[in-house]
Amino acid sequence: MNNINNQSLLGVLCEPGEQTLAVANPATGAVLGYIPVCSEAEITAAIARSHLAQGTWQRLPAKERAQLMQGWYELLMANQADLARLMTLEQGKPLAESMAEVAYGAAFIQWFAEEGKRALGTTIPAHTQDRRLVTIKQPVGVVAAITPWNFPIAMITRKAGPALAAGCSIIIKPANQTPLCAYAVVELARQAGIPDDVLQVVIHHSPEVVGDIFTHHPDIKKLSFTGSTKVGGHLLAQCAGTVKNTSMELGGNAPFIVFDDADIELAVQGALAAKFRNGGQTCVCANRFYIHDTIYDQFVPRFIAGVKALKVGNGLEPDVQIGPMIDAAAKERVIAGVRQAQKQGAVIAAGGGDLAGCFVEPTVLVDVHQTMDFIQNELFGPVAPILRFNNDELLIAQANDTIYGLAAFFYSRDINRIWTVAEALDYGMVGINEGIISTELAPFGGVKQSGFGREGGCEGLDEYLETKYLCFGGIGRG
Repeated sequence: MNNINNQSLLGVLCEPGEQTLAVANPATGAVLGYIPVCSEAEITAAIARSHLAQGTWQRLPAKERAQLMQGWYELLMANQADLARLMTLEQGKPLAESMAEVAYGAAFIQWFAEEGKRALGTTIPAHTQDRRLVTIKQPVGVVAAITPWNFPIAMITRKAGPALAAGCSIIIKPANQTPLCAYAVVELARQAGIPDDVLQVVIHHSPEVVGDIFTHHPDIKKLSFTGSTKVGGHLLAQCAGTVKNTSMELGGNAPFIVFDDADIELAVQGALAAKFRNGGQTCVCANRFYIHDTIYDQFVPRFIAGVKALKVGNGLEPDVQIGPMIDAAAKERVIAGVRQAQKQGAVIAAGGGDLAGCFVEPTVLVDVHQTMDFIQNELFGPVAPILRFNNDELLIAQANDTIYGLAAFFYSRDINRIWTVAEALDYGMVGINEGIISTELAPFGGVKQSGFGREGGCEGLDEYLETKYLCFGGIGRG
C-alpha cells in the first residue's frame, strides 16, 4: 500500500478478486488495497476457535493478562504515527485527530489492564451461623463486537480492552469502510503476545450476514454493538432467541445549550469542538444549538466566524480541520438534510457550498425551529442548526424532545442552574462548560433509544463479567 511506512501492520493485504474487499480513501477515491473476506464457514470456525481459547485465557491470572495488555498498549503508542496515517487514509479524518484517536484508543487498553486486577467479589454477612455467603466475578464468555467506521481504533479498544481484561475472548467485525485499522491493531496485540484465537477479526461482504451469525450462534455469549439505533434494535431482536448478554451504544441527537450567563468565548470554542470534530461524524457531536435570546447576537457571529475559518481538505494536508464524509452516500444524506431544512424555512448563514468529491462545507443554519425534520434526526455531518430560546423550562422540554439520550452539552456559570439543568437533561452523559467529554476514565453510554450499557470507567469492566453467588453451608460443624 502506498504511503504506509510500516508494512508489517498490513500483512492482510492481498491481490483483488471475487472474495476480496476493496478499501478506498474517501478523500481521493483511490483504492488503498484489498483484503480477503471470510466465508460463513470461516466465521463459524473463528467462533469455535475463540470458544476453545476462552477457557485458557480466563484461567490466566489477571496480572498476566494485564502484562500482555500493557505490552499491547506500548506497541500501539510506539506505532502511533503509522496507525494515525493509516486511519486518515482509510477514514479521512485530519491527521491530528487520528493521532489523538490512537492515543485515546490505546488508553483503554492501559486502563483496563489495571482494572482487570480489580474484578472484586464480596463477602456477605450470613443469615445463619453455619453459612458463609460470597460472590465472585467471572467472564461472561466469548464476545462478539461490531464496531463503526467513524472511530476505527477507539471503538475496537473500548470493547476489546475490558473483554480481554475480564478474561473473555473476543471476535471483532469492523466496518467494511475501515478494516485496515482493525487488522493493524490486532496485529500489534499478537506481537505483544495475546493469543491469536483470543482476539480475532472477521470481515464479510455483507455485514448483515455476520450479524446474523453472531446473534444466533450459541457460543457467542455477549454482543457489543456501536452503530445506529435501527440496526441496534434489529440485532437485539435477533439476540432474543439465545437470550444473549448485550450492550448497545446507538444513535445520538445532542443538544448544545448556551444560557444567558455563559462565558461566550468558551461556549464558542466548545461548540466548534463539539460539532466539527471528525467532520460532525460522531455519535456525541452537537446536533442542535439552543442559544438564549439575550446573547444570541453575541454568540452567533463569533460562531460563524469560527466555522468559516475551518479548513476543509485531505486529512494528510497541513492544517486541515475538516476531512471528507466517509462516502458519497453520507455526503448526499447531509446535503439532503440541508435542502429539506431550507424548504421548511431555515436560512444558510455560513457554508452550504457544493464541494467536489465527498467533502461538505461546514454549514450554519439559522431561523431554525423545533418542528423541522432534521431537529429530530441525527445529522452526522458538519452542519450546525441554531435555535433561539428564552425560557429555561421550555428549553429543557425541547432538549429532551427526542428518542435519543446519548450526550448533551450546556454552558452556564450559575451553580443552581448547572445542577438543575444537569439533572433534568435526559441523557447518559452531560458536558457542562465542556465540548469534549470522552475519556477512558469515565463511563460512556446513553439512555432511551441511544442504548444501554457503559464503556470506559470501572463500569466498563462490569459489562463483561457475571456475578456468581456462592453459599457455603455446614460451617463450624467439625
